[in-house]
Amino acid sequence: MTMDVGKRWIALYVLCLASLMIVLDMTIVNVALPSIKDDLGFSETSLAWVVNAYLLTYGGCLLLGGRLGDLLGHRRLFLIGIALFTLASLACGVATHKGFLIAARSVQGVGGAVASAVSLSLMMMLFTGPAERAKAMGIFGFVAAGGGSVGVVLGGVLTDFLNWHWIFLVNVPIGALVVFLSLRLLPSMPGTARGERIDLGGAATITGGLILAIYAIVNGNQAGWTSAQTLGLLAGSAALLAAFLWIESHIRLPLVPLRLFRNRSFSTANVVGVLWAAAMFAWFFLAALYLQFVLGYSPLQIGLAFLPSSLIMAVFSIGLSAKLVMRYGISRPLAFGLGLATIGLALFIRLPVHGRFLVDVLPSMILLGFGAGMAFNPVLLAAMNDVDQTEAGLASGVVNTAFMMGGALGLAVLASVAASRTKTLDATEGHLAALTGGYHLAFLVGAIFAAVAATLGGLLLPSTAPGGAHAPEAEPEPAA
Repeated sequence: MTMDVGKRWIALYVLCLASLMIVLDMTIVNVALPSIKDDLGFSETSLAWVVNAYLLTYGGCLLLGGRLGDLLGHRRLFLIGIALFTLASLACGVATHKGFLIAARSVQGVGGAVASAVSLSLMMMLFTGPAERAKAMGIFGFVAAGGGSVGVVLGGVLTDFLNWHWIFLVNVPIGALVVFLSLRLLPSMPGTARGERIDLGGAATITGGLILAIYAIVNGNQAGWTSAQTLGLLAGSAALLAAFLWIESHIRLPLVPLRLFRNRSFSTANVVGVLWAAAMFAWFFLAALYLQFVLGYSPLQIGLAFLPSSLIMAVFSIGLSAKLVMRYGISRPLAFGLGLATIGLALFIRLPVHGRFLVDVLPSMILLGFGAGMAFNPVLLAAMNDVDQTEAGLASGVVNTAFMMGGALGLAVLASVAASRTKTLDATEGHLAALTGGYHLAFLVGAIFAAVAATLGGLLLPSTAPGGAHAPEAEPEPAA
């Protein structure tokens, strides 16, 4: 890469801004759902589609978007994705009918998936040195991890002081700025797998299989996990995914070469990513539910409650995490970080009905901030570091899909566990005590997810630093 140091870091910040905008739209909407329901006349059942329409198309198109980036060029696909996301955000912001809003959210998910799928590969192209790549990964990982809590705060502010339309309209100037800066800063290069044909059969089966699986998961609690709808959707998803594996093992130019998963670091990092995303959802969503429904916090107060952990993650991601990886390798910082996160989630198991933030909530938030700050960088590095450049976009799409599916599956499992436990306790205890008891059990399951991820990462990921133990120091980052 011939781009000078300053431009490379500014280009990274542009990629992070795009990532933040996309991550925000997964959580910022939750705060505004009551206002959207009242304004557009949604029913309780149909309101869920404001969230689900985005999750379905986003999760279903990540792998396809990553491979298209390898074929057509990562910069081109990134610009198409951001432009589509921005235009769909404008459509969401001016929506006056519920059907139009749901359709626009679906298009928004496609744009977000395409941009997200190639963003990691673009960053790998910008930073080739092991030390500076580790630092860039840390910053990018922080944005991905901390964006959810920012979304809760921003959603509360925009909804309270303006109206729900602005949670979407705020993306328009940001998206336009990202497109403008990307045209000037991101390198224009042909696709690394240029000339290869698109595996249409593989694309159709994996996209369809993921969409059916996500639909079944996000509606499982409402429809019932043993209902004909849920079981039928999961069976259909399994059939499509089996067809996908058969196609990929028999076609000359597959969408996802299965040999990718023979790379132990890549495979292990994706399994760890699934488990870690499930544990993260236990933290973000269950802690937010406890603060809101048990302690009576407002959306803005909930966002501020996550601020200490976000600040700790920022400190680690911007410098300390990269230094830890370069000194101690990938496996040890990851295992130690996820171990701290396990303890943080385990401490939440003792949350009382009349809890106090400083005594009962803050210690866990601090431990989780340290844990997430240490763990995200090694996970991303392990998944992307040994992948061939011609498949970087695909690998980026696989990593994003792993986190997406882990989060969706984790949230479904944890919400189901909490609801079942609460229902059991409601017969013998007060409602707040029953709610808290449900959260306790779900936090325990989340802690188990984190502990298993820590064990797998510590045992199976490389103990050496990426690029060798004596990798050069990162080039200095220019002052902002």
